[in-house]
This record gives sequence, C-alpha cells and structure tokens, in this order.
Amino acid sequence: MKKILKQRALAVQRYLAGEGPQSICASMGKTKPWLYKWVSRFTAADPAWCNDQSRRPLSSPFRTPAEIEEIVELVRLSLYNKGAFCGNQAIQWEMMDMEVQPIPSLSTIGRILRRRELTHRRTGRYIPKGKKYPQLPALLPNQTHQVDLVGPCYLTGPVRFYSLHAVDTAINRCGIEPMPSKGAQSVLDAVYALWLRMGIPDNLQVDNESAFYGSPTHPRGMGALIRLCLHYGVNLWFIPLAEPWWNGVVEKFNDHYQEKFLAKVTMASSAQLRQESLAFEQRHNSTYRYSKIKGQTPLQALADMKKKLIFPSKSNAPTHPLDKPEEGYYHLVRFIRSDLRLNIFGEIFPAPPETQYEYVVATIDVKEQTLKLFLDTIQVDQYKYHLRR
Repeated sequence: MKKILKQRALAVQRYLAGEGPQSICASMGKTKPWLYKWVSRFTAADPAWCNDQSRRPLSSPFRTPAEIEEIVELVRLSLYNKGAFCGNQAIQWEMMDMEVQPIPSLSTIGRILRRRELTHRRTGRYIPKGKKYPQLPALLPNQTHQVDLVGPCYLTGPVRFYSLHAVDTAINRCGIEPMPSKGAQSVLDAVYALWLRMGIPDNLQVDNESAFYGSPTHPRGMGALIRLCLHYGVNLWFIPLAEPWWNGVVEKFNDHYQEKFLAKVTMASSAQLRQESLAFEQRHNSTYRYSKIKGQTPLQALADMKKKLIFPSKSNAPTHPLDKPEEGYYHLVRFIRSDLRLNIFGEIFPAPPETQYEYVVATIDVKEQTLKLFLDTIQVDQYKYHLRR
C-alpha cells in the first residue's frame, strides 16, 4: 500500500514540475485518466490526499431514516428499563401505538438493534432447583394449554371483570375470555368459549386458584372446571403451590396482556371489552412471531402442523352444577419438603420418605375413589379418597 501511495505522489510531483503526461504515464505504466485523477485530488495542505476514498454512496434511498432508528432505540431502552417485553415484536407494536411512520419491519428492527448493540437479554431468570419435574408434552397444537385468571380488573365506569387466558404451549396460540366474576358458571362459560375457538386440549394446566378446583371448604367436591374436564376427557393438572413459574408461558402472556391491552385500550362497557379482547387475541395469534416456532406466528404454525383439532359439539356451555363424573383422573404436582406433608387443596396426607425434596404427582382416580402418589413414573403410595357428590 505504501508503494502505491508513493507512486501517486511521485506522478503528481513530476507533473507539477512540468514533465509531460505522456512521458509520466509511459514510464509508470499508467493511463492519463489515472494521472489527472490524482492531480485533481492533490491538496498541499492535506497529507492524506493520495489515500483511497470510500466508494460508499452518499445517500441510500432504502435506508431507514435516522429519526426512526432513534425511536427504535428509545422504545427498546424504555421497555427494557420497565422490565417489559422488549423484543422486535414488542417494539413494533409500541411504535404502532405511538403512530410512528413509517413502521419498520421486524427484520429491520432487529438490524437496528444489532447495529446499536441493544440485543443483550435481561438477567435474573428463575434458576430451577435441579429436581426432575413432570413436564407436559408441547410438540403439537392442543397437547397442552396453560390457563390462568387475571383480575379483578376495571373498566372506566367502573366495570369490574376478570379475564381468563389460555396459551397453547406448543405454538403460543392464545385465547382471551372476559368474565364477570370467578363464580362456577362464569368459569364454565369462559373455558367452554375458549374451547369453541381453540379446540379441546389433551392437557389443561392451572394454578391452585379456588375458582379452578372448587371450594376450600369442600376440597373433595370436584369444582366446575374439574367436572368439565372429566366430562370431556381432558387431563387437568394443578401446578405446585406458590411456584407460578411452572405456568410460565401463560404468566408471560399475562404481562403482555396488561402492558399491551389493559394499559393501552380504553373501554367503558362489557360489550366493548369482549370485542376488543377478541381483536387483541386475533392480533397476537396472527402477527406475534416466536423463535421457538421458527419465527412463525401461532396461526402460521397451526396451519403448517396440520393437526386436526377437536371442538365441543354444542355451542352453549353446560350449566352448573354438572353431574358428578363416574370415572377419569385429575392431577396435582407437589414439592415435598422436609416435613413430608402432601397438600391436596388444604388436606394434608403423609408422604413417604423417598419423596423428600422431590416433585411428585398426586393423581385422583374418580372411579376407584383413590389418590395415587407417583415419584417420576413409579407409584410410591396410595390413599383412600372419597369424593363428595
């Protein structure tokens, strides 16, 4: 490179000294346009005049405007600092709500974040105990739904309501159903409405909210949701007490719902709430992309997997109280501590010593009226468990 720079400087020096262009070019093996180019660039005050200049165009008609890049950076930092979703999709939705124009694509937002070194992830995630946990299958649509209840929430007015959320753990397809209360019939109506749109899952996983299992006063009474699942052949699973991270997919969606729906949309009536909830559900399922399904939206993944979904045969939810099922199973996952106490909706059973500091599955067999305790896949104990009518 130094030889090339000296050659340019020598050629210009000879030209300025009065030597003819033809003689200079012949001796150096160069063309006259080459010589005139460097003569025109010569500036005595700039020692770097003979260096190569960038060939990058002065303008790019397709480059994202600088002000849009600044907005992407500010939105990302704002979401990150609030502990909210801060991925490409969340940033794009936030910019839509801000009515920014033009809205960059998800891939463009990703490139901007990489250029500005804003791709670091939030730290402080939950670290598992290292114990084996009975995970439910999540390979195909409707193998497992995680369900959770949000509320009470309030509309302007005020109107008090709850919102039942279901998320398919295989493809992150969601369902949102507003509820006027946590009463048994409201739970039946909401879950049934979700099944009419999403299909009936093989497994349904919930936390230990009393609206899901029935009455704390009568823990063996089989609440409305337990009976509904038993009638439709759905395996109902209750996660461990005080460990909400095992329902992490729907818990994360709850945050998304609070931030992108309740905090953004103004609603004054139950009819408007239902309409806007369905619109938000459709917006999520048709536009939100997930890396675990190769960047597809939930609806795209559903179409590609070609899984045949099963829906309820009747359009109206059954009426509470449902008849007591005569057979079937429902399950509770529990972590056994040093006191060897197995908590089944407030009732305490003694657990065997080998289950200490382990996750176990307590399966209630409706036909046999028994509670069977499993460690991994091995049954380690059994208890009489008479169910109330």
